[in-house]
Amino acid sequence: MKTKATILIIDDDEFLLDMYSLKFRQSGWGVDIAMNPTEAIEKIKDGNLSLNVVLLDLVMPNMDGFDFLEVVKKENLLKDSQLVVLSNLGQQENIDKAMKLGASGYLVKAYLTPVEVVDKVSELLEKKK
Repeated sequence: MKTKATILIIDDDEFLLDMYSLKFRQSGWGVDIAMNPTEAIEKIKDGNLSLNVVLLDLVMPNMDGFDFLEVVKKENLLKDSQLVVLSNLGQQENIDKAMKLGASGYLVKAYLTPVEVVDKVSELLEKKK
């Protein structure tokens, strides 16, 4: 099966990381994971990843998702990738802040099943083509 696209999922919750990884793989995606933004930035800077999408949680210890978005934007690390926030923070101010920092989509975990997350990310990627 040809890989649809490659996604890097950044979340500090191992259960969610496993669940979303599985759902994306079942839908034909190539998947890489990072338990925190620092690890993700290291993987991105290694240059071995060809990413179409980064799926990013916001609430994480040490460096949060907003900090990650700032670093990526400042260092121009993911100019060819879609940055999609997947968070339980559903307040408009958080959505606006993430979009201002370069996110191309914002999904609230509590409102979507993992399959719906895969569908929404796939739709976003299709729109950007």
